[in-house]
Amino acid sequence: MAEQLIIRADAYTQIGTGHLMRCLALSQNWIGKGRAVTMITCCTSESLRKRLLAEGIQVIMMEKPHPNPLDWEITFQVLRKHSAAWVVLDGYNFDSEYQNRIKKAGHRLLVIDDTAHLDRYYADILLNQNLYAEKLRYFCETPARTLFGNQYVLLRSEFLVWRGWKREIPDVAHKILVTLGGSDPINATLKIIEAVKATNISDLVVKIIVGASNPHIDKLQSSIQSAPCEMSILYNVANMPELMSWADLAIAAGGITCWEMAFMKLPFASVVLSNNQSLISDAVERAGIAVSFGWHNQIDRLSLAKRLVLIIRDKSGRATMSTEGAKLVDGLGADRTISEMEVEE
Repeated sequence: MAEQLIIRADAYTQIGTGHLMRCLALSQNWIGKGRAVTMITCCTSESLRKRLLAEGIQVIMMEKPHPNPLDWEITFQVLRKHSAAWVVLDGYNFDSEYQNRIKKAGHRLLVIDDTAHLDRYYADILLNQNLYAEKLRYFCETPARTLFGNQYVLLRSEFLVWRGWKREIPDVAHKILVTLGGSDPINATLKIIEAVKATNISDLVVKIIVGASNPHIDKLQSSIQSAPCEMSILYNVANMPELMSWADLAIAAGGITCWEMAFMKLPFASVVLSNNQSLISDAVERAGIAVSFGWHNQIDRLSLAKRLVLIIRDKSGRATMSTEGAKLVDGLGADRTISEMEVEE
């Protein structure tokens, strides 16, 4: 098996942190097997960069991502130093041409993709960890091994220690967790705060997670001052599994956090913030592990408040979400993925 893994993934306000965080999960597993990881990244969060370094990952910074030509110049220089390395791409801006360049450079390539948005893929392995993956059509220029479905969800090591824990479902959900991604440039978090306030339930305890790239912290802090219940903003948290275990209910963006909450048996409502989240949000509702609130710009504060009250009071519905979520994600996705990479040797 190749000793070196080279990952190309970014994290900044416009795209959030999800791509980088699931690549971190793969990196942790790879490093745990005594191998080395190099991450080439345009990451604007100092705390995330420190996290990568603390995990033992070599970090090479990228100021201007593809399609800027500097991206490929930097990446190619790294590839030249590690001719036998596996390469991982995770990001919507890495087009067919970028993939083909990696293959022409002689490297094996794992592409992590959620939407089948490209005309052609040049991967040795295609990974789509979502429920709907089998329904998408991928056109591969060369034969590719496909890793499709929730058995390949990439969970970070801090979640895996919670495997097998038991969640209690209260009659009424009092503890609410709000997490709309690492950046939330459109400030959908503010709408959720206002909706929770509009429920007028005084004994709620609400924790609002604000990511490292969120530019709206002052507005959020101002909004919670008039809340009828206890609200607090948690900035750049490092204990997400503990917060998910604390909560009775979550309101989250329709991204990779959905699979983390499913693993943690946490009932949740999803909000769609971007096109790539729409498929996930619809899928988790059909699977019975969440309620979808739909697109953030098509729902108003009072409608959200009414729906939220119903979920808070619906013990049976929340219990079903918890049970069904646990069936979908077992935490072994990174192990399975690396095992498939070993088959490709």
